[in-house]
Amino acid sequence: MGGMQADRLIKHLKPAAMSACANAHAPYSRFPVGAALITDSDAVHAGCNVENASFGLTLCAERNALAQAVAQGVRPGHARAMLIYTPGDVVHSPCGACRQVMHELLNENAVVISCCDTDESRTWAMQNLIPDPFEF
Repeated sequence: MGGMQADRLIKHLKPAAMSACANAHAPYSRFPVGAALITDSDAVHAGCNVENASFGLTLCAERNALAQAVAQGVRPGHARAMLIYTPGDVVHSPCGACRQVMHELLNENAVVISCCDTDESRTWAMQNLIPDPFEF
C-alpha cells in the first residue's frame, strides 16, 4: 500500500481513534488505546480499551471497535482498514488476540495502521500481521 493512501487513512481515522482513546478505562495499565475502522461503505466505527481487575476480561480497543461495527450490522469482510492510536511517542502493534479477531472480521486485503502523537506510523497488510491464523 502506498504511503499516500496510509496518510489519507490516518488523517481520516485518527481523530475518531483519539476521541475513543480519551474514553478508555485503563486504571490498571494506565495505557489508553483507541481504534477506528472504516467499512466498504465509508462508515467509521471506533472503540477504546476497557480494562477489568480480572485482566483476562479486558477488552482491547481494536476488538471493541470491531464489536461496535458488528453491532451496527457490518458483516465480516466489509471493513477495509483499521487504525490504532496510542498517546505518546511510541507506535505499538496489536496483540495476538486482536490480530486473530481482525483476521476473521476485516477484509482479507485490509490494512492495519498504528500511530501515536508523532508523525511515526506502521502499516501492515493482514497477511503480514497474522501469517498463520487459527481457522476452522
